[in-house]
Amino acid sequence: MTPAWRHLPRALRLETSSPWTPKTCPSLSRAFWRSVTKLGLHTKPRMPPCDFTPERYQSMPYSRVLEVYREHLSPELVYFPEPLLLHQGHMQWLFDHEGNRYLDFFSGIVTVSVGHCHPKVNAVAQKQLGRLWHTSALFFHPPIHEYAEKLSALLPDPLKVIFLVNSGSEANDLAMLMARAHSKNTDIISFRGAYHGCSPYTIGLSNVGQFKMTLPGAVGCQSTMCPDVFRGPWGGSHCRDSPVQTIRKCSCAPDCCHAEDQYIEQFKDTLSTCVGKSIAGFFAEPIQGVNGFVQYPKGFLKEAFQLVRERGGVCIADEVQTGFGRLGSHFWGFQTHGVLPDIVTMAKGIGNGFPMAAVVTTPEIAKSLAKCVLHFNTFGGNPMACAIGSAVLEVIKEEKLQENSQEVGTYLLLKLAKLQDEFEIIGDVRGKGLMIGIEMVKDKIQSGHEQPHPAAGGEGPGGTKNADCLSCFPSSWEQCLTRQHQMENVFHWQTSRQPLPREEVSQIHEDCRQMGLIVGRGGLFSQTFRIAPSLCITKPEADFAVDVFRAAVTQHMERRAK
Repeated sequence: MTPAWRHLPRALRLETSSPWTPKTCPSLSRAFWRSVTKLGLHTKPRMPPCDFTPERYQSMPYSRVLEVYREHLSPELVYFPEPLLLHQGHMQWLFDHEGNRYLDFFSGIVTVSVGHCHPKVNAVAQKQLGRLWHTSALFFHPPIHEYAEKLSALLPDPLKVIFLVNSGSEANDLAMLMARAHSKNTDIISFRGAYHGCSPYTIGLSNVGQFKMTLPGAVGCQSTMCPDVFRGPWGGSHCRDSPVQTIRKCSCAPDCCHAEDQYIEQFKDTLSTCVGKSIAGFFAEPIQGVNGFVQYPKGFLKEAFQLVRERGGVCIADEVQTGFGRLGSHFWGFQTHGVLPDIVTMAKGIGNGFPMAAVVTTPEIAKSLAKCVLHFNTFGGNPMACAIGSAVLEVIKEEKLQENSQEVGTYLLLKLAKLQDEFEIIGDVRGKGLMIGIEMVKDKIQSGHEQPHPAAGGEGPGGTKNADCLSCFPSSWEQCLTRQHQMENVFHWQTSRQPLPREEVSQIHEDCRQMGLIVGRGGLFSQTFRIAPSLCITKPEADFAVDVFRAAVTQHMERRAK
């Protein structure tokens, strides 16, 4: 059994220069801070200043809000034991009904791209609101043409035909229809762990258990193995496009990734066994969103796209969470993989929270859709949405938010990665730009890479021969002694990365909230913290977020030790 002290951080570097005043977070319970003090955390992370004062909340009391939710609203996932009642937002900050301030590091599920109530976006929206709210696509109006020109300029040829809709699910629905109309085929492939929406069509592409239906539907949707270099059977320290790699070692060369080769073999197996000889298409998020910001091996999507096109299918990049500069190095996530999709879908950050989405494709595919069906959308591309969309694009450019995502995101990612060395329950830190995942595990110490190689006379856990061949895995996979040996390696590697129990992750999540930081959750077991703030955050705010997360995990580990 691992001693409890092994779980504690080697150093606790929290801001100690001044206390957290009641004005910053007035309703945080005294009991919470007493428990922190008892556990040895005598200082609190200092929240950076904010020069914005929220309006006084004057709506329903909290108790009545809960009653209305239980009686009249659909039962949806709600964060925290006492759900937050949010009242106002300003850039990267949120304020609840009691005036408490929170640093928003989840942006309304990766949606608020340039900041809550950004002054320029607000002004444009108010101006358009007084001019023309709505007219259908049966008539011309300047905002839609101005926006189409600006958006198309940001996409490479031949991706120049834009269909404006209202949500990511609706965009992916339309992309599925386009793929089938153009290819004259039915089968569409997506990754396990993918999330592409909750509509009757797209739910077939979303391979996360809690979103799957028990009712029949979504004909022609097939899943394939997610090339996850942390939780999957292959992958190591040189495989992903990120400043931070997995702790698992590999011997990949700059132009040759062993993990990518193995995952492509799995993709080929799907093509050979699960779909017809010709397919309609393949959906991929450049980085998986709901599954905990999972990254693939470098080169995987390029080879997968080629295999799909050989089968007559089209390639769809779901940029709902990755687009609009979030990844820092490029404006679109697909550009980080060096691929050119046939269809691109986008939503969320496109309108900074306003209901807006788009599908962009080639003239050829657009003509195929027109031959199949007359596509019409009552609200898609309305004057309000297009005016706001244009303002968002202007702000990203004028305020250099893509560059800020690259600089501050890399800074934040590298600081969070250091926590892997401090805490045994932090299994992986990954991401790019301001899309960062922190995956929590039961205990890294128990993972197999510390065991001796069986071929050298070592034994796996429990004295089982050939159960732990990780010194050669996966870099020289072909050297493993038998096929059975390989399968034992896969099994052991998987079981050594058991997710931290949901209730423990929830405790850390709640402690972050108590200290003024809002982060998201993801992963098949809700074991991954998803960090995706607005692109306007600063390094001091990144420092605060790291300090809060360190304090929350420290408190959890000391609580566990007691």
